[in-house]
Amino acid sequence: MTSAAPGSVLHSLTRTKPVDDIVAEGGKGEGGELKRTMSLLQLTLFSVGATLGTGIFVVLGEAVPKAGPAVVVAFLLAAVTALFSALSYAELAGTIPVSGSSYSYAYATLGELVAWVCGWCLLLEYAVSVSAVAVGWGSYLNEFFDKSFGFTMPAEISNSPGDNGGVINLPAVAVVLIAMLLLLRGTSESATANTVMVVLKVGVLVFFCVMAVTAFRSGNLTPFAPMGWAGVSAAGSKVFFSYIGFDAASTAGEEARNPRRDLPLAIVFSLVIVTTVYVAVGLTAVAAMNWKGFELSGSEASLARVLDEATGASWPSIVLSLGAVVAIASVVLTVMYGQTRILFAMSRDGLIPPVFRKVSPRTSVPVANTLIVAAFIATLAALIPLGRLVDATSIGTLFAFALVSVGVIVLRRTRPDMPRSFRTPFYPVTPLLGVGFCVYLMIGLGGATWTVFLLWTLVGLVAYFGYGRRHSRLGLAGRARERKEPR
Repeated sequence: MTSAAPGSVLHSLTRTKPVDDIVAEGGKGEGGELKRTMSLLQLTLFSVGATLGTGIFVVLGEAVPKAGPAVVVAFLLAAVTALFSALSYAELAGTIPVSGSSYSYAYATLGELVAWVCGWCLLLEYAVSVSAVAVGWGSYLNEFFDKSFGFTMPAEISNSPGDNGGVINLPAVAVVLIAMLLLLRGTSESATANTVMVVLKVGVLVFFCVMAVTAFRSGNLTPFAPMGWAGVSAAGSKVFFSYIGFDAASTAGEEARNPRRDLPLAIVFSLVIVTTVYVAVGLTAVAAMNWKGFELSGSEASLARVLDEATGASWPSIVLSLGAVVAIASVVLTVMYGQTRILFAMSRDGLIPPVFRKVSPRTSVPVANTLIVAAFIATLAALIPLGRLVDATSIGTLFAFALVSVGVIVLRRTRPDMPRSFRTPFYPVTPLLGVGFCVYLMIGLGGATWTVFLLWTLVGLVAYFGYGRRHSRLGLAGRARERKEPR
């Protein structure tokens, strides 16, 4: 609790929402409730689905020219950073099992203003990461058409403006609309569709490793780190984008059957699965094709080109491209789901308009919320090039992850006796390292990325003081109590 005087501006900005109140509100929306239908397997695959593919299918081609074969170390660096954050997420997800993810955790520990900034950064993280993946999806769709039927979609309708003659990226819009339709059918149906797509995605990446290893050349791994540690660090900041999504299970806290037990396990299990696949694919890719070739081949469909060079045949890359077309759609689906649930939590707290918390009694889905999110993401995907989207996503995510680690420390101090289904090991070293690694990778991002982040934060502060602070349910309740108290 804050020590600032009640009614003061400082008090309003630092007020925390009691954990018990956050948990008690779980699942309740306007007009209906979210239903607890998701099992541990579905939660784990939700996080895997939101994570696996973003970096390997889309960003690997941009990271390899920065680090050379040492891109494998860059993946491990990003994985360690994600692990420290994942352990903090696991503790708070088991303690505060609600839909808001790090936004709700920050509200309970660091105060309303910090929670708002965190939630605002999550909007950047989720919306922009989905848009970036949707752009990559269109590249693999074109790759599949080219290899299978000998034609590609015109650049004017398949690339973003300013990207090789693009005007509007219609394939990116299409995959967002497909995900929207699945989400509107219901959570259980979305989870089932995601399970099928994740199994396919893992199968396709295993197929890639098997085919690429046939062209394994140890000479391609030397020099291992041509740009030194600076290159590894820069690539680590870039590929951290590929770990965004492991926290997706934490956004399903109000739709999990046994959230206190399953959420921490799903977060840790998904990170282990994803890291194993990333390292295997990254290693076989740079061993099969000289690292300098990645810069020449382009980024969005780089794995398909690795198979072309490794096998000298077209059918392996056709299989990979078709698998990527189907599998990357699972990232769009699960991350869009996560964003709608965070908006649901923020709206329930009064910080954004009530339309985002309205739940359909028939499908138990926030319909208007889902439609608005899909429209916003489709617009971004249609009009903004991939590279700019990736870095903007990473910095917002790293900031949110750092706040979660700080939240663990604060809640341990303020509520030490609170039941916890999972406790972060080696406390307080683990959350402190989580903060340190996140800050380190944030520093590695470019000045333009920082400019976008600061401008986005400034817009968020304007929105908070213009709407959120005046409509905060916590603030309204406090002002009501003050009016009732005798002078």
